[in-house]
Amino acid sequence: MKKACVIGWPIGHSRSPLIHNYWLKKYGIDAVYEKKAIEPENVAQFIANLASSEFVGCNVTIPHKEPAFRAVAKADEIARRLGAVNTVYLKDGVVCGTNTDGEGFIASLCHSYPAFSLRNKAAIIIGAGGAAKAIIGALFDEGVDKIGIINRTRERIHDLQVQFGPGIYEISKTNTNDALKSCGLLVNTTSQGMEGQSSLDMEIQSLNPDALVADIVYTPLETAFLAKARQQGNPVLGGLGMLLHQAVRGFELWFGVKPEVTAELYELIAADVQKAHKQ
Repeated sequence: MKKACVIGWPIGHSRSPLIHNYWLKKYGIDAVYEKKAIEPENVAQFIANLASSEFVGCNVTIPHKEPAFRAVAKADEIARRLGAVNTVYLKDGVVCGTNTDGEGFIASLCHSYPAFSLRNKAAIIIGAGGAAKAIIGALFDEGVDKIGIINRTRERIHDLQVQFGPGIYEISKTNTNDALKSCGLLVNTTSQGMEGQSSLDMEIQSLNPDALVADIVYTPLETAFLAKARQQGNPVLGGLGMLLHQAVRGFELWFGVKPEVTAELYELIAADVQKAHKQ
């Protein structure tokens, strides 16, 4: 029986087993997917020894994505660009790594809004961490013209400018309104608004009315930030779709079947999120 897993520290919150075991059952694959809590000091050894372990691969969640990048024997172009790995797999006995966060975001957006075009649009990203990098790279690949960054520290914005080039610019308090007026896509990539975290305090009244507003947070399913955008008429995109779509390629790499993100799967995971919220 094939086995795959998700590693993190802590790992109890992960919905990955629910997603992948749903697919395993749906496609009649004799395999299992589980959670493994791996302490930070043991990540490199776990990944380096994957070929001789019981696992054919693993997903990687916080805080292990950057250590996983350093630990794999071979990282693909996307992982090298981001310096982070969220999916580890074996190819001819070699431990390989990739990052599917960016493609997960794009696939979720296209799934929910198939007529929405990113080409030549201006985007705004809130945050400058690992998720922001993955989404920025994917947006440029899709033809986005320029991306403004809102972040507390200017250093991180400068790092993004060095990494991605002149298409990245800083958004300060003085030019926020102008940036929002010309924006086609606004994305929160921070943990603000997540259950247990402070809410994202940002005024968006001047936002282009056609701009799509997205949040990668999925607990709760609709953050206060998204609710505000929806109430003023903007189309919105929650974070659960990204979680589901970023899981597709790993499943295909491990088990040889490209799974489908269906309404049934979405409802299954959404119900689990809501159940946890009530506890």
